[in-house]
Amino acid sequence: MSSLPRPALAVIGGSGFYDFFDSAAVHVEVDTPYGAPSAPVAIGEVDGRPVAFLPRHGKQHEFAPHTLPYRANMWALRSLGVRRVFAPCAVGSLRADWGPGTVVVPDQLVDRTSGRPQTYFDGGGIHVSFADPYCDDLRTTAVRAGTAGADAAAPSADDVRGGVASSAEDLRLEDSGTMVVVQGPRFSTRAESRWFAGQGWDLVNMTGHPEAVLARELEMCYAAVALVTDLDAGLEEGAGVHAVDVFAEFKKNLGPFKELMRRAVTAVGGTDTCESCRVHAGVSLPFELP
Repeated sequence: MSSLPRPALAVIGGSGFYDFFDSAAVHVEVDTPYGAPSAPVAIGEVDGRPVAFLPRHGKQHEFAPHTLPYRANMWALRSLGVRRVFAPCAVGSLRADWGPGTVVVPDQLVDRTSGRPQTYFDGGGIHVSFADPYCDDLRTTAVRAGTAGADAAAPSADDVRGGVASSAEDLRLEDSGTMVVVQGPRFSTRAESRWFAGQGWDLVNMTGHPEAVLARELEMCYAAVALVTDLDAGLEEGAGVHAVDVFAEFKKNLGPFKELMRRAVTAVGGTDTCESCRVHAGVSLPFELP
């Protein structure tokens, strides 16, 4: 391990996003106090800088959202030197104007999960600030990466719905939104979907929590970048959401979505945790961070 570069940046790939590097990467097995992560961590290069990549669900999608080793995943990345994390994910939309193919960089999160280990601090009175769950520095970088080189106006909702992007510029990008994270693995009922939308929430996801708060506890910058794959059940008539359709929709825009993430990684200015994501100043932790 000592001969490997220490990647300060990482990408955690979601459903359908199982690899990241075009060239050869080194795969590292990492042991953590919380067991093994979802898969060996791949370390490769993007534009000459070392980057870590971890497929959130495993290389063959072995892990369901409620069984993911979230604590092991984030601990493994931190122990390898990672301080900044982009977390691309698939989401359902609670807004009719944000159709499939829309990319959203959310700024807020609502937790509707249950029973998931969601902290490293089971004692000691450690309480981290989480009012703003995503790193503003990384969010800004992702938004700029999604709009860089886009000379034409952003695609309309009708253009995006069911369409296939040929490049990152073709992806419609929204620079804020609230993502509600549900337990899964089932999709929402129509009533739940309408309730979520009625609260003013924009996206539905199954893996964004506790991943975001664990990153904050480890003082790592973290930003989700969400690709809409479907309109949630309460927004459309019909049979509701089906997993096979979600995966197929994600695959349509995977190439441009990866391009956007590579641009974002390349554009990150710093490699250490930003001041806003340093939450343990003046606090005695029960253990040292890896």
